[in-house]
Amino acid sequence: MPRYATALAADPATTYRQIDLTARTQSADPHMLVTLLYDELIAALGAAAWATERRNFKVKGERVTRATAILFALEAGLDFDKGGAAAQSFATLYRASRQQVVDASIGNDPAPFRRVAGDIADIAQAWKAMRPQ
Repeated sequence: MPRYATALAADPATTYRQIDLTARTQSADPHMLVTLLYDELIAALGAAAWATERRNFKVKGERVTRATAILFALEAGLDFDKGGAAAQSFATLYRASRQQVVDASIGNDPAPFRRVAGDIADIAQAWKAMRPQ
């Protein structure tokens, strides 16, 4: 089997998700990109909670890394000139969420991952409702 096929066959679900995410981001406007980041963040946090319950430290580490990277990306994408106080509030939220995720990564309690995912899900729902027409 060619080398590329071997890599793809190793984890078809991951390969599909990567291809799907790439396809969605290539045609997405800024609002949709934030929506995708929220969706990916919630999924990563859910997987981190699942992995914590099952003591699957490899998956937990991968998902914590992904969640942390997404929180950095969300914060980096804020426009403080146009966003003013709202951008500052989001930056504070993203930093606090990131700290909670890092702190939870050290322990064996899945609850902090679920709490952060719930908070982000609430924000994501409001963000989706604000979709420009």
